Amino acid sequence: MEQTDIDEGLYSRQLYVLGHDAMRSMGKTNVLISGMKGLGVEVAKNVVLAGVGSVTIQDQGSAEWTDLSSQFYLRESDLGENRALCSEKALARLNSHVRVSACTEALNQDFLRNFQVVVLTDSSLEEQRWVGAFCHTNNIRFIVADTKGLCGQLFCDFGEAFEVRDSDGESPHSAMITHISKENPGIVSCTDEQAHEFTDGMQVTFSGVQGMTELNSCGPIEIKRIGSYSFSICDTSHFSEYEKAGVVTEVKQSKTLSFLPLDAALEEVVRDLDLLVLNDYGKVEKHQNLHFGFRALHEFKQKHGRLPKPRNQTDAELLVAMAKQFSTAANFDKFDEDFVRKLSLVAAGDLAPVNAFIGGLAAQEVMKACTGKFTPLKQWFYFDALECLPDQEDSGLLTEEACAPRSSRYDGQVAVFGADFQEKIKKQRYFLVGAGAIGCELLKNFALIGLGAGEGGHITVTDMDSIERSNLNRQFLFRSEDIGRQKSEAAAEAVKKMNPSVNISAHQNRVCPESEGIYTHQFYSGLDGVAAALDNVDARVYLDGRCVQYQRPMLEGGTLGSKGHTLVVVPHLTESYGPASSSGQKAIPLCTLKHFPHRIEHTLQWARDQFEGLFKHSAENVNQYLSDPEFWARTVARGEVEVLEGVYASLKDRPLDWTECVAWARIQWESLYNNHIAQLLHCFPPNHVTSSGLPFWMGAKRCPHPLTFDPANTTHMDFVVAAANLYGQIYGIEGSRDREGIQKILNGVRLPEFAPKSSVKIAVTDEELAESKEERKEEDKAKLEELKQKLSRLQLPSQNFRMVPLEFEKDDDSNFHMDYIVAASNLRAENYDIPAADRHKSKLIAGRIIPAIATTTAAVAGLMCLELYKLVQGHRRISSFRVAYVNMAVQYYVLSQPGRAPTFTVAGKQFSLWDEFLVRGREDGREEMTVEKLLKHIKDHHSLTVTGLYYGPAVLYADYCDHADRLKQRVSDLVRAVTKTELPAQQQMLEMIPSFAEDEDCEKVPPIRYLFR
Repeated sequence: MEQTDIDEGLYSRQLYVLGHDAMRSMGKTNVLISGMKGLGVEVAKNVVLAGVGSVTIQDQGSAEWTDLSSQFYLRESDLGENRALCSEKALARLNSHVRVSACTEALNQDFLRNFQVVVLTDSSLEEQRWVGAFCHTNNIRFIVADTKGLCGQLFCDFGEAFEVRDSDGESPHSAMITHISKENPGIVSCTDEQAHEFTDGMQVTFSGVQGMTELNSCGPIEIKRIGSYSFSICDTSHFSEYEKAGVVTEVKQSKTLSFLPLDAALEEVVRDLDLLVLNDYGKVEKHQNLHFGFRALHEFKQKHGRLPKPRNQTDAELLVAMAKQFSTAANFDKFDEDFVRKLSLVAAGDLAPVNAFIGGLAAQEVMKACTGKFTPLKQWFYFDALECLPDQEDSGLLTEEACAPRSSRYDGQVAVFGADFQEKIKKQRYFLVGAGAIGCELLKNFALIGLGAGEGGHITVTDMDSIERSNLNRQFLFRSEDIGRQKSEAAAEAVKKMNPSVNISAHQNRVCPESEGIYTHQFYSGLDGVAAALDNVDARVYLDGRCVQYQRPMLEGGTLGSKGHTLVVVPHLTESYGPASSSGQKAIPLCTLKHFPHRIEHTLQWARDQFEGLFKHSAENVNQYLSDPEFWARTVARGEVEVLEGVYASLKDRPLDWTECVAWARIQWESLYNNHIAQLLHCFPPNHVTSSGLPFWMGAKRCPHPLTFDPANTTHMDFVVAAANLYGQIYGIEGSRDREGIQKILNGVRLPEFAPKSSVKIAVTDEELAESKEERKEEDKAKLEELKQKLSRLQLPSQNFRMVPLEFEKDDDSNFHMDYIVAASNLRAENYDIPAADRHKSKLIAGRIIPAIATTTAAVAGLMCLELYKLVQGHRRISSFRVAYVNMAVQYYVLSQPGRAPTFTVAGKQFSLWDEFLVRGREDGREEMTVEKLLKHIKDHHSLTVTGLYYGPAVLYADYCDHADRLKQRVSDLVRAVTKTELPAQQQMLEMIPSFAEDEDCEKVPPIRYLFR
């Protein structure tokens, strides 16, 4: 199967998680998923979205009321109908590349032979045993997934010898070399730009080494770590002397795993904890107890033909006795009766969030089984969220009667939390920000659990984006006919079909300062909580700030490929999301981009900057110059001479036809890949040494070489074709893909003569760059006057002449954008002997794509909704809440308590970030209070004397200044006067920071939140 056979437009984000080889393997795999209740359909949904060859769903059962609490493809009209048949069409519509079929017969061995992966959900232990034994013998990957109320179970058996081709999916580590010693063993030293990430036993290869070239042709070499910047390799004493350069790169090693069949693993997991993958580390013994609890549930169902009834104490004692027998037989001495009793009381429940989490994990294991990509579960995983249940003092409200079925779509949830809780959750008012991948999963869960589905309840969802084809691979509420529609509208429609009772409205607003007229104090005050399904840190920080300001809880989650996290923010209990961390991705120094790249990321960022400068900013600047009389003065005030030079060049040298566009592109090529490099080498020759006597070109500084244009070289021509077409587009000139015709034009292009100049100074650091700009100020003034004269003399083709700025769009392969980026970057990489990147990798880096996969999204949304249960019930113990960090590629699941809100002291009183001094500036429609009255209010109500009042950087009042007149002013009038800005009509609250006479040295104080409208 060729790479082109993969639908990259659909699978683009998933390809960055799995890779092309894994996708091809999946495309050949036939998967059976048995059981189409809530868990089964969750697994099937994720597996179909992933793009396996075929999925067969099998179920002999008919839809019941309890199924509707988590089976999102069943409707009330389907009650009594076969679950697999009811789900088949909806699953098939998720992905046209996957064959989906339904089976309503019992499983048998001949049928199982048709599949490479078999998943059992909602199955008896007897069925698990015989299917597991058959699959193990016939090398069929076997997975068991099960959920019971707030608990879940997962088991994998991938056979005697399962090859894992890539254990973690991470990019191979690499480092730049500064020296290699000639000894036994040879010592490799790396640049001190950042510590290398190699570990003992890793295999590496070398490339681009000069001098000791023997290493470039060696196969993988095992290393031993010495320190953060060095490691040892093989005997290099017989090799040539090392001169310079070189990159060392990790070689990913495959490994073979052996799995126990289910029968053996059932017993062995008690003796060998390595067979149990842990998640919530405070629950290790509880999860061992779950192993016996689930076995007891199978026995209970076999004896009684049903699960224990909700909240039935007699059934609970029977189950405890059964589980205790299993634990005694296994010599397990940490049996927890109370824990197993809780399992019994909720086991009849069927919860969408638990199914979403376990279903996401199970589907990821299916993908591992298909591909050998990532480390599979070895072999048991247990999960419980029993902390979602009411606190001990409230648990008496959950009686057998309160949790009994009511022939309602929420019966599966009522069985766990009771009827009163169901009424409460239906009245909740929530604000969901983001209707992308996590947003779709959250909305699905919200509809199933009944959030906002009752009188007074409501969900507001906002997302400003429209649906693109690449969204369909993981944003499962959307179909191909929705492409181009607003995400929030399509998602709201989809969940109304899942649960017609849901009250939901769709907005298309960005949540930011500009939309505070819509999302006002009144809006937030009417909410019970906020859910953040955002894809960038800045938006999360802003929304978190609003939740702190308006004292509202927030559920937050995010994913990056197979990694995911969740956070719950609870007012007056936990810490908040907080300000953006400074540990994010560092900006690449300008001098590195301009002259000294040494990684493909540098050349790609340079290419992206070239695109923005040549095809977007230049056109925007010209249009502003032509339409905005203030543009010249504004640009001059900022000292941006280059911008004005660009405007002049864009107008003076505008092309008249396609031939001139091709000529421009060829001259650009020569300038970027030959002339600029020749000038750099003229300033810093290959043998140049620094003032301290060290070679200039060493370490992270790679010595470049100029390129010579060759029309027979595909990359050279790729650049010219893309650049010429893009240049034509900004001037409204029609382009061409005819390479023969372009080559004919190239034959007639005359290149300007070039010779390096000794007068040119090239900055080596960003500091030098800033200094040279400062030094040029006088020179620039003269240039500006000259430019003004030149621009005034230019003749425009018409008064209405405008250029067409291009917005970079990575997902349209016909627009030349990525063609340009790939060619421009790889040519620069060739200048500096940096290994080139293919289009796929280039798109990831230059397009700043976030790798994404449906399985992680489903799991994260499930965990977020478990925290929602706790918020709705009003849990106040921090031990009840969980934050989660998962990496499904390597079986890393950490659930832990959130951090407490940090406290600080002011005048002997303790406060946290949740505390505030809330002041209503207009009581009972009276006139707004003055600053003097505000200060008196704080003194009267909080016994604190305000000595200073600050609004952002503005000083509103300070007792050490002559501000007596300010005391008589209305607070909002003073803010207007001091800031010299009008307050937006929609603004209702002013947030001011006070200082107090009682504690003038305190670094942190609660804000005064002043409602003036």
